[in-house]
Amino acid sequence: MPGTVLLLAASPTGKSCLVDAASVLPILAAVAPDVLSGTDTANVVELADPLEPQAVLTRLRAAATAPGPLTVFLTGQLQLDRRQRLPHLALARTTPATVRYTGFPWHWIREELRLRTPGSTAVVVDLHTDAETWQHLAVQPLTVGPGTLLYGRVAPPPPRRAVAAPTYMKSVATILRSGHRPPLAHLHQQALTRSSGEDPEAARRDIVLAVDPTQPMQTTPPAQPPMHPVPGFQQAPPPPVPVPVRVSVAPPPPPPPSDPHAEITAAVESGRHAEAAELAGRREQEALRAHGPGADEVVHWMEVRADLAMFAGDAELSCRIWLAVADVRLAAGQEPGAPAVEAAVDRAHHQWGRIGDSERARELGPALADLRLRVPGRRQGALDDVQRHLSRLQAQV
Repeated sequence: MPGTVLLLAASPTGKSCLVDAASVLPILAAVAPDVLSGTDTANVVELADPLEPQAVLTRLRAAATAPGPLTVFLTGQLQLDRRQRLPHLALARTTPATVRYTGFPWHWIREELRLRTPGSTAVVVDLHTDAETWQHLAVQPLTVGPGTLLYGRVAPPPPRRAVAAPTYMKSVATILRSGHRPPLAHLHQQALTRSSGEDPEAARRDIVLAVDPTQPMQTTPPAQPPMHPVPGFQQAPPPPVPVPVRVSVAPPPPPPPSDPHAEITAAVESGRHAEAAELAGRREQEALRAHGPGADEVVHWMEVRADLAMFAGDAELSCRIWLAVADVRLAAGQEPGAPAVEAAVDRAHHQWGRIGDSERARELGPALADLRLRVPGRRQGALDDVQRHLSRLQAQV
C-alpha cells in the first residue's frame, strides 16, 4: 500500500522569525518518496511557509485520511496564544499578539491523527520556541496523540537578533539522501549525533522527543541520564547488557481486548463505511448507558461518528453531529473559546459548506449561524461567511 508524506515548514516573516524553517525543504524534497515514507511508493505533499491555518488543516486532513502509512516532517517554531496558553505552530503572518488567529493550533494535529491505525503514523519535528513557550513545554510536553510515533527535538530561542538553523531536520534529510531509511528510532539517534557536530550545545540544551507507543516503556540507567529530562519523554537507552534470566513456562496470557478504534479504521480503509458507523454508534450507546448524556465518553463517540460521516461523503450528517457536539459541550459549561468547542463549530461550518442539497443546507444554516454568534472562532469573518451563504441559498427558493 502506498504511503503518504507531508513536508511542512513554517515560520513567521520579519522580526518574529526564530528559525529558517524553509531552508530544509530543498534537502527533504531531494529524497526519493519511497525513502521518505519507508514504503514501496509514496505521495509527497510539500507546504512551505503557509499563510493561513485553514490551508495547513486542509493538507493535514487530506494526509490523515489517506490509506497506508503517514509520515509528517515538520519544521518551524512554536508560540503560545496569550488567552488560552496553548502552543501554536507559527505561520508566515504570525506575531506574538496574533498567534491565536494566525497560528496553527498544535492540538489540531492530535485531532486529525486520532482515528488513524495505531503505529501507522509518525511525526518527525525540528521546532524552536520563544522563552515563554520553552518554559511551558518543560512542564507540558508536546504530544501527538496515542498510537502516533513522535521523534525530534525542541530548541530554546536563539540568541537575540539571530535566526537558528534546523540542524536536526537537515541531518535527517542528509541521512535519507543516502537512499536508505533506517528504523525511525535509529534515524532519530543518527540525526541527533550528526546535528550535535554542528551544534555541540544541542545535546545539553534541547528537549529530545522519542515517543513510540508501539514499544514497551523503557528506562534510562541512572549512570546515563537523558540529554534533557522532561516528564513523559524517554531518551533512547544504550543497548542493554545481556543478563542471564531463568525462564519459566507459563500458560499464554489471554488475548488483549479488541481496539474499537482499530476496527473502525480498518472498516473505513476497506470502504465499509456503514459498518464503521454502526460500530461507533454501538459504542456511543454503551457510553450513554454507562455514563449518561453529555459525558466525555459519549461526546468522544459522537465526534467519531461525525468524522465517519465525513469519510463516507455524507456532509449533511457530519454537520448535524458536529452541531450537536458543540451544543452538548456548551450545555456542559465549556467556554465558547474552548478549543474543543471551537473545533466542533469549525467542522460543522466546513461540512455545511459541502452539502450539495440546497434545501438541507438551508435547514441547517440558521442553527450554524446561531452557534457562530456564540462561538466566532479564530477565523475572522466566519459568521459573515455563514450569513452570506445562507442568503444565497434562500435566494434560490
